[in-house]
Amino acid sequence: MDDVTPSQMTFTVTERVTMGKPAHEAIREQAETMGARRVFLLTSDTLRRETDEIKKIEAALGDRHAGTHSGIASHAPRAHVLAAAEAARAVNADLIVGIGGGSVIDAGKIIPLLLKHNVRTVEDFEPLHVYVDDTGTVINPVKVGPDIRTICVPTTLSGGEFNALSGSTDEVTAHKQGYEHRTMAPIMVVLDPAMTLHTPEWLWLSTGVRSVDHAVETLGSKMSNDFADGLADNALRLLVEGLPRTKADPTDMAGRLKCQIGAWQSMISIIGGVPMGASHAIGHILGGTCNVPHGHCSCVMAPYVLAWNAEHDDSRQHRIRACLGNTHPTAAASLDAFIRSLGMPRTLGEVGVTEDRFQQVAEYTMLDIWGRTNPRPVTQPADIMEILRRAA
Repeated sequence: MDDVTPSQMTFTVTERVTMGKPAHEAIREQAETMGARRVFLLTSDTLRRETDEIKKIEAALGDRHAGTHSGIASHAPRAHVLAAAEAARAVNADLIVGIGGGSVIDAGKIIPLLLKHNVRTVEDFEPLHVYVDDTGTVINPVKVGPDIRTICVPTTLSGGEFNALSGSTDEVTAHKQGYEHRTMAPIMVVLDPAMTLHTPEWLWLSTGVRSVDHAVETLGSKMSNDFADGLADNALRLLVEGLPRTKADPTDMAGRLKCQIGAWQSMISIIGGVPMGASHAIGHILGGTCNVPHGHCSCVMAPYVLAWNAEHDDSRQHRIRACLGNTHPTAAASLDAFIRSLGMPRTLGEVGVTEDRFQQVAEYTMLDIWGRTNPRPVTQPADIMEILRRAA
């Protein structure tokens, strides 16, 4: 009889996820339920300038609307997050609503932490970010979380809206760093497929691959469990169905919602405590240091990491290959073909990362929270260099 390996799943303080309800209705109802009187909207520039979606939300909130701010650049630079926090502080916000892509969502979750700790300068971020010590142990210095809660309305498929962990980039070191407390997780997530119609196709599909990568690295992890694997399996199947559907017909709302639910399911295992591997660790650095869009990081790295891991042990990759339809002899080849079918980039050169950056990326990856949790052991920058050279 096989031995039972003890494991556990940790959950956040998110209370509600709405699926298919118009965002303006869901936000108004939640604000009313909470008794929030000074609701601060953090939005993408595109939604604010080029659509009427934000005006709908402002109108639905009525006198509960305290202010709207936009202008968060990719990878949430500290200075941009600080400016948004100052705007929220100025109106004495009692509820933050992040509406947009991953960087807006990250900033929306970090703002309440900055307000709680009275962060007034970019240097004040330093004592709050997660770091890895010389032994590889992940240290989170934040013991006191925020009082103000957040609602997240994602327009991409990265899935970060479900996580208590958020990222912001230190512009001085070009290093994207994590900030985490369980109360940073949103009180509600709104999955409104109509809001995603304004998302550019490349961004929608590439962030969808980001969530594919969540599911793939969960199924590949030796620290996963049957509960997490089941969620990742279904997430991967939903995304494998939904992404080609929405590429073929951008107005396919049911397909878009399948993708959103797949992204959600792909995140539950990460939140629960299943660590990701080298694709995510490298991706964090490619994003913050080399300015590669989140989704493109996974489009490029995920199949190469799968192939590198398979040389060590491919026993946990058979289920990945099955979820991808058993289209090719290996999981890596199947994933490569799927990503290519969506028209996404597959090499570092295609996303502007040249070999002269590899050493820096490799060294920074060793400092990432998932730099040493890959199923094939990563013990030194040379291991990462090997993967990067394959992806060149």
